[in-house]
Amino acid sequence: MGGRFSLELIVMKIRLMEPSDVPEVVEIERLSFSTPWSELSFYKEIYNPRSLCLVAETEEGIAGYICVSRVIDECHILNLAVHPFKRRQGIATMLLKAALDSEYADLCRYIYLEVRASNLAARRLYEKFGFRTVGLRRNYYLNPIEDAIIMMLEPCRR
Repeated sequence: MGGRFSLELIVMKIRLMEPSDVPEVVEIERLSFSTPWSELSFYKEIYNPRSLCLVAETEEGIAGYICVSRVIDECHILNLAVHPFKRRQGIATMLLKAALDSEYADLCRYIYLEVRASNLAARRLYEKFGFRTVGLRRNYYLNPIEDAIIMMLEPCRR
């Protein structure tokens, strides 16, 4: 008769990033970016009172993270990554939604980010949340050299 299938339930918790998470976060960072942040960069964001750093945690450990920084009433998504083995499971969507739905984001009139011009999957994710392209930074990224698309969201319009 019918074929067999299995349904795997993934239990995920979105929570504040803690200093003990940094080694796992840095590993995801190194697997995701050609010019990765250092451990020190993550520690600085964790302890920065104007930053929000969240992780997506499963039973297996940290699956992804997001870091957002605020200056007065503008926020900037600094970093968002998901472990390569955990991609295409909605984790980036959950992290971005958690950050945008937080009280932290309520303080922001505008939220900005830069994304590689070639990263169509990320651009589509941001567009799904209402971000729109507002500019271009030529040769922003290194290794390989590539332009960055500047995107902006007005949270009050979400």
